[in-house]
Amino acid sequence: MGVYGIDLSKDKFDLCFLSGDKEKTKIVRNNFKGICNFLKRVPDDSILVAEHTGSYGDLLVHLCYQKGIKIALVSGYNIKHSLGLQRGKSDLKDAFRIRKYGERFFEELQFAEPKGESIKELRELYTLREQLAKSRKSLILGQKSRNPGASQSIAAHQSAGRAIGYLEAEIGEVEEQIEKVVQNDAELKDNYDLITTIKGIGPVIANNLIIKTENFKRISTAKKAAAYAGVCPYPNSSGKMSKGAKTSHMADKKLKSLLFLAAKKSVAHNREHSLYAERKKLQGKPYYLIMNNVSNKILRSVYGVLQSRKPFDINHVCRDPREFKQKQKSNIA
Repeated sequence: MGVYGIDLSKDKFDLCFLSGDKEKTKIVRNNFKGICNFLKRVPDDSILVAEHTGSYGDLLVHLCYQKGIKIALVSGYNIKHSLGLQRGKSDLKDAFRIRKYGERFFEELQFAEPKGESIKELRELYTLREQLAKSRKSLILGQKSRNPGASQSIAAHQSAGRAIGYLEAEIGEVEEQIEKVVQNDAELKDNYDLITTIKGIGPVIANNLIIKTENFKRISTAKKAAAYAGVCPYPNSSGKMSKGAKTSHMADKKLKSLLFLAAKKSVAHNREHSLYAERKKLQGKPYYLIMNNVSNKILRSVYGVLQSRKPFDINHVCRDPREFKQKQKSNIA
């Protein structure tokens, strides 16, 4: 069994592997023909390890899956911080380091599978919607900044108004296509219908969660989702120094901001979260810390309804876990 280190880029990828006792390198075109020719010469029991670089590796993962060859996508951060001090950087050196990472941490590798067609289409449509919404927001802000002026261009105002109207129409069409994709996939539809029963979770947040978690398969627990979204605090202490727990900066900022909006709405409409926020406010906790904790609770609710396969009940109040522990102790005594 051999490990192939792969440094991916848009047009090509660099390889590093062992042939007998000799280390060899190779450059392969990152297209259908180049990848197929490369995979024909790869032994069936080989393991490919590549740095996760977004969509550049999608075709490679798909063809590896078709040919039954295992491939793992690893975060560049993990590779960089696992091999000690490294000097110099090039594509071939990166491929060498990726291969060494694969050999050293072989047991921790998680092998990738191609995303479903519905998830791929949903991701592209959602990305397009975000781009259109960003352009619309920029035009609207431009309109507002020109209004207080002493004089205005009527032509510029009319042109911007037409562009905003066009963008709004396109956003509406893209949202309709997103809804069709969700409704036409039974598994997506079931999960979508369940999580949108939670107060604060609307179509935009629901679709974002489905895309980022790959329909809750890649990120399968609330704890992992909270870490991914950056709403899970970690301890920050060493020796006698002890500071308050803080969230990691390595988080999905977009998902975190959407969960913050969901938390604001949930505090306004969910009695349990409203009482929780009020109690923490009286304790002097900062506003953003409270919203962060409510976001964490929302994620636990999301995975709770997915596990139970029952819609969210807003009248349900979770029991204090300390009561259960106290009951256990009394039973033992």
